[in-house]
Amino acid sequence: MHYGESALQDILRLKPDVAILDIEMPKRTGLEVAEEIQSLNTKVIILTTFARQNYFETAVRIGVQGYLLKDSPTDRLTETINAVVKGATVYDPELVRHVLRTENNPLTEREIDVLQAIAEGKRTSAIAEAVFLSQGTVRNYISSILSKTGAQSRIEAVNIAKKHQWMNR
Repeated sequence: MHYGESALQDILRLKPDVAILDIEMPKRTGLEVAEEIQSLNTKVIILTTFARQNYFETAVRIGVQGYLLKDSPTDRLTETINAVVKGATVYDPELVRHVLRTENNPLTEREIDVLQAIAEGKRTSAIAEAVFLSQGTVRNYISSILSKTGAQSRIEAVNIAKKHQWMNR
């Protein structure tokens, strides 16, 4: 299973007009492959299930020409391929709306993980175990979350984050 590495080698050898890549592949991610082939004339479309802001921002930064979610209609992929070949940049509208909605999210990915565990009713020790951190580090994250949200309690922080849709990834 060398999907990402195999994809990179095939693209370097074949130099296709368009490469359709997933984000999470063994050995190399689709974003790593896209970054490695920037010097080629190959246009890249990311087709993934991951509507994560950091993935999308990385894709935009490295110049990916298309970014679609796998639940998009099949004809949308065909339209995107045709548009990208003609020089357009196409991003999934739902993803763009999601990113714009969460753009002002002050929480880091790790803080969101901790906050989601809090929302599930987990105590510090269970959170530490779930996210593979020490209890002291989890307490530091909780302190940061309370500070960033302006909340007085964990539950209030969860409610604030839900209200602003900061926990939706």
